Amino acid sequence: MNIYVGNLNYKVRESDLQKVMEDYGAVTEVKFIKDRETGRFRGIAFVEMEDPAAAAKAIEELDGAEYFGRNMVVKEARPPKY
Repeated sequence: MNIYVGNLNYKVRESDLQKVMEDYGAVTEVKFIKDRETGRFRGIAFVEMEDPAAAAKAIEELDGAEYFGRNMVVKEARPPKY
């Protein structure tokens, strides 16, 4: 399952987020979204997890949780509209 994680602090690294998500199950990929012009992290990431049940539990428990001083937005990722 692909999970959207938003409202992340700009100091968070991919390895930090991967460790948090691995508390719920196996993570196959963590992808940070960066600004095209500046290359700066935008505070948005996508996390791919193998087990849908583990992903659902991570979404349920982490949505709204404080992480690095900000409340994360965690939900199932939707395909782009275009």
